[in-house]
Amino acid sequence: MLQDTVRRLDGFPGLLDPLVVCNEEHRFVVAEQVRILGKQTSIILEPFGRNTAPALTLAALWATRDNSDAVLAVMPADHVIARPEIFREAVGNAARLAETGMAVTFGITPDCPETGYGYIRKGSPLGSESAACHLAGFVEKPDRATAQRYLDSGDFLWNSGIFVMLASTWIAALAIARPDILAACRAALAGAAADGDFVRVDRSAFAQCPSDSIDYAVMERLTTGQAGLPKGAVIPLAAGWSDVGAWDALWKVLPKCDAGNAIRGDVLLEDCRNTLAFSGSRLVACVGLSNLVVVETDDAVLVVHHDSTQDVKKIVDRLKAEERSVAQWHRKVYRPWGWYDGVDSGERFQVKRIGVKPGASLSLQMHHHRAEHWIVVSGTAKVTRGDEVFLVSENQSTYIPLGVRHRLENPGKVALEMIEVQSGTYLGEDDIVRFEDNYGRS
Repeated sequence: MLQDTVRRLDGFPGLLDPLVVCNEEHRFVVAEQVRILGKQTSIILEPFGRNTAPALTLAALWATRDNSDAVLAVMPADHVIARPEIFREAVGNAARLAETGMAVTFGITPDCPETGYGYIRKGSPLGSESAACHLAGFVEKPDRATAQRYLDSGDFLWNSGIFVMLASTWIAALAIARPDILAACRAALAGAAADGDFVRVDRSAFAQCPSDSIDYAVMERLTTGQAGLPKGAVIPLAAGWSDVGAWDALWKVLPKCDAGNAIRGDVLLEDCRNTLAFSGSRLVACVGLSNLVVVETDDAVLVVHHDSTQDVKKIVDRLKAEERSVAQWHRKVYRPWGWYDGVDSGERFQVKRIGVKPGASLSLQMHHHRAEHWIVVSGTAKVTRGDEVFLVSENQSTYIPLGVRHRLENPGKVALEMIEVQSGTYLGEDDIVRFEDNYGRS
């Protein structure tokens, strides 16, 4: 979905390189996904989440850092748009309005009384030759009866969360509506450090930034007539949009059989209706299910009714409260040099698959509490172990004793894959002392 979002405006006239704003914990997987597309991009890293208004502010300040300006198309990475050609046409219309200083959003033409989305009320048309309307108001997620009234009236659209405006328009509006957010983001970027394709904002400055959404911080205020704020517009959009923020939303956009079932992976269904079954690593068999979502991954298994998929966040909150590692880490973790996948673990041992990109290397490091056994499955490893430097080829192995400085490198032109067996009294990822690192980690 991130790749789809990055490619969504491909072919648009005058399109600049994409700019991604994400949490620093996601930096390597984001960089890898963009690299696969062959795109050049800047990636601004937030040390912690502060909602969408600060994220857009960082992007707008970055876009105007050399006193230039640009029309920003602000697109969350968890949306599906089935008809991108219609979306690109709508963005073109929005860009023309944005160049006049307007702040534009898209409203999705509703086809059911949806209670999971906020709504936008359309105002008067902007002109006879445009589908765009003035913004008349925003309303929160309604109950079923209210949503039905919105649908019947024809005056309301789903709030897409996609915006188009000049970077300077957002900055000027925020200076009036939320100067505290603007000041904190300016300070965070003033203290930013470049790290390859990454832009690391100043952690202490960004910690002072209030959390707020684009809608609450600015867009909703455009309907109040507050002096100095830009005019707002909404463009109705019927491009097969879906905010895939929950599993039932994914079920809605996936192709289904005559019984309404959608499957991914190794799945067998018997007498099931309106069921989404997702297998990530093993066989999933479902019998006699109706209106359920079943998701199997390397990390966990989820079973939930369609009507309760929004409540998965309650489980996430419990996992965080109990400090479960699954709330923070996927089993497969991406790093700038490649990835590792936790295959098995038990008392005093852990087994990982490790992949290292051609020409990449891990840091020169040491562990206080564990030793490591490395078995090369494919490719060739260059190993530093204390004062030794040697090659380990396919079907060969080596041993890294506890407390010894070591480094793993891939000197070849093909990917290096290996198995690592860790043993010791403590196997946490924080048991790493780095002496040299190509990626600015300590």
